Amino acid sequence: MIQPQPPEGGESVLREDGGGCGVFKGLEMAGTRRDKRVLIYSHDSFGLGHLRRCREIAHALVEAERHLSVLILSGSPIIGSFDFKARVDFVRIPGVIKLRNGDYTPLKLHIDIEQTMAMRASIIEHTAKIYDPDLFLVDKEPLGLRAEVEGTLAMLNARGTPCILGLRDVLDEPALLVPEWERKHAIPALVKYYDDIWVYGLPQIYDPLTGLNLPDSVRKKVTYTGYLQRSVPQATPQLALEKISQPYLLITVGGGGDGDQIIDWVLRAYESHPDMPYPALLVLGPFMASELQADFLQRASHLPKIEAITFEARMESLMDRALGVVCMGGYNTFCEILSFNKRALVVPRTEPRMEQHIRASQAAQLGLVSMLPDDGERAAQSMATALRNLPQQPLPADVVVPGLLDGSSNVVKLARQWLRRRRSSLAVAGGTAPWRTLWHLK
Repeated sequence: MIQPQPPEGGESVLREDGGGCGVFKGLEMAGTRRDKRVLIYSHDSFGLGHLRRCREIAHALVEAERHLSVLILSGSPIIGSFDFKARVDFVRIPGVIKLRNGDYTPLKLHIDIEQTMAMRASIIEHTAKIYDPDLFLVDKEPLGLRAEVEGTLAMLNARGTPCILGLRDVLDEPALLVPEWERKHAIPALVKYYDDIWVYGLPQIYDPLTGLNLPDSVRKKVTYTGYLQRSVPQATPQLALEKISQPYLLITVGGGGDGDQIIDWVLRAYESHPDMPYPALLVLGPFMASELQADFLQRASHLPKIEAITFEARMESLMDRALGVVCMGGYNTFCEILSFNKRALVVPRTEPRMEQHIRASQAAQLGLVSMLPDDGERAAQSMATALRNLPQQPLPADVVVPGLLDGSSNVVKLARQWLRRRRSSLAVAGGTAPWRTLWHLK
């Protein structure tokens, strides 16, 4: 078959369906322009985890590449509360929230959920079509929320845009993950749409794909990057503490939507033991119910060694100044504990996912953190004892885990490789990148 010749600056693309080659306008644009563009889809329905992880990756990429821009697609209702570096921006798609029965409903709009999802899918695909990224990075959900990204993946695959799935270190226990991924047709999506899979962690702690019957072609795509290292932003204004001073214990429950029991547990420890040796700073989280926030702020006002705030977008600065940390053990908080070498007491949730418990128990076995399981009784004495012992436990840096905090630098290296390549070259080479062994840590 005679292959059509691309115009000057364009590229020919071998279609994966065997239908021959063609010239795509998107590739011609990408081939002639000087700048590079990355599009990140952040799987957000509730909480801060996905957004904060995607923001950190975006910042690492633009810091390393002067001619790179990153656009984040997110449904987070508070994405505008965060600062973004130059050449990083976001598109806010209509928000949704997951109900207790597992269904989704619009966060703000009084319209049908199907209409909301159709709007989200349309915004995502049209943004990708116009932005014309050189790399598409999808966070956690292979097809996005309720498969809203599938059309975008198909369109970008046709253009020859590399598509990457990014996974946190732990998804869920296999008994729940396997049926969930079967229901969402996740594995066929990995085979059909994705060029690479980046796990932002290490197998020494956990393999997030444990229990899944993955074909060899998918397993070969998996690369462990290490955890994403955090730093204190330059010129960060320090929070003015009114009642307490350093050194303090930082109590953080992420977004706060399900962290009220830990906040109550810590407050009761200080209420029943006024002689606690160190003060505590409580960060309640923006998604905690307003009535719970009001109650906790009122209780904290009566305790001289407790100060409480509802939200702080620059958690890194609070973490950096803390003597120790009490947390639920979400991915971003765990990265910050390691990055700032902080002693940590993790009280993981076990519903609706075992993610935090798996991460905390594995990290505790390595000696990186200590764990206080929620026994349901949550006696004030048990929390008070754990808080007293926290400043005496070993530091995470006392444990040597090779590559533990190499995540950001490895993501940059991997992204650079894909930005220099098109899917056409991989198709001709049989789908295997010759440089994979440099970063494949399994």
